[in-house]
Amino acid sequence: MADPTTVSPMITDAVTQSNVQVVGDAPAVALSTLYQSQAHSLGILFENAVAAQQQQYTLSQAAANQGIMQIYSVNSTAAAGATEKVAQTGVSDNLTSLLTILGALGGTGR
Repeated sequence: MADPTTVSPMITDAVTQSNVQVVGDAPAVALSTLYQSQAHSLGILFENAVAAQQQQYTLSQAAANQGIMQIYSVNSTAAAGATEKVAQTGVSDNLTSLLTILGALGGTGR
């Protein structure tokens, strides 16, 4: 068992003050940890928002690109159809030309 000697009042005061300081600092440390965690979560939230906006922009660019490609292909298809009508180079004209050439070469043609 410990020797029942008196402890210096200065030592008791020092221990008491250090315990009071720890208890007094606890709410401030807890709040600062909470604020830091909240700021970190908010930063991640903004990073995710920016990433989602970038992905949405990429998708909209791809959709616009596909639309423009379809517009250009419609014009080229229409131009090809118009050229065929002007030149009258359809299937029936090709068949007539082949029969004419075959007849000129001495074939029966039928």
